[in-house]
Amino acid sequence: MAATESKSGVEQGGFLLFLALATVAVLAISWPFIAPILWATLAAIMFQPLYQWILAKIPNKTNQAALASLLIIFFVVLVPAIWIGSIVVEQAAGIFIAFRDGQIDVAAWFDQILAALPANLRASLDSAGWTNMAFLQEQLQQLATESAGLIARQAVAIGGGALSWFLAFGIFLYVTFFLLRDGMGVGRTIVRSLPLQRDIAARLAQQFLSIVRATIKGSVVVGLVQGALGAITFSIVGMPSVVLFGVLMAIFSLLPAIGPAIVWAPAAIWLLATGAIWEGVVVLISGVAVIGMVDNALRPILVGRDTGIPDWVVLVTTLGGIASAGLSGIVIGPLVAGLFLAGWTILREQRAGDPEPTGDEAAN
Repeated sequence: MAATESKSGVEQGGFLLFLALATVAVLAISWPFIAPILWATLAAIMFQPLYQWILAKIPNKTNQAALASLLIIFFVVLVPAIWIGSIVVEQAAGIFIAFRDGQIDVAAWFDQILAALPANLRASLDSAGWTNMAFLQEQLQQLATESAGLIARQAVAIGGGALSWFLAFGIFLYVTFFLLRDGMGVGRTIVRSLPLQRDIAARLAQQFLSIVRATIKGSVVVGLVQGALGAITFSIVGMPSVVLFGVLMAIFSLLPAIGPAIVWAPAAIWLLATGAIWEGVVVLISGVAVIGMVDNALRPILVGRDTGIPDWVVLVTTLGGIASAGLSGIVIGPLVAGLFLAGWTILREQRAGDPEPTGDEAAN
């Protein structure tokens, strides 16, 4: 009997080792395309209600419903995103080239701002050595020149790697189609296959879906709205490169408290200091009363209490995720944090449900 149990244990251990090695091998092989697979998964999760709605209109036609959903994603989300991205690259390149060629004189702008300050404040800044812009101007010019060269090299790289980009894009569309159609069944199979208690696996899966939806609805949607409002505001007052600054505001909206103010506040100060009074006032009012209030108004409606993750944890994990995984880190960071907190919460609840040890048990 003992020999049989020992043999069974060895066989089970061998099978688990095989399963681990096979899983690692699959991850290693698919790793070059992990980003499009991840975004396909996120798209399938977010647009699953759209697929279900279309499927209700054409019952039992899963392929047609998935294809219709994919076409809507392509024309409503992907095409505008690619178009905006091309404008951002063009405007960023224009700014870098203007710096490189000396068309943008930061020192002159700084002198204008200093001239608008009270005399006693200017004297204090001068005594502290903060009014000497020669070194800063030189560094900015050097940075702009290097950045322009970097953009040129990246443009060549993108042109040379066009096949890889289109392949990744095709994988994204292909995987999205099948996950829209079969994703719910795949998800249930994964949950049932996890080596965890059924209730714990279901709870972690629910937390996973909640974090994905909350991150995309809360961070991405709010960021897009704030960036669009910022771009419209800058366009009204005649600022250049409004799409670039709008995208920057959308990115900085990930930071709690300050967020888009990193972009619009310096712009308002510069406009006021250079004599563009009404333009600066418009940017200031829009930043405080419109752009700044979007987060407070929309995030509770879109997110509610889906994640339960503290804001400072979201900030740290989002920035860490971006540093580690690029754009995908916007979702990966909070997702890892949410699963981490959920796991420890489950453990705490289990320990709280255990009976307290008696005196003899505690002594032992």
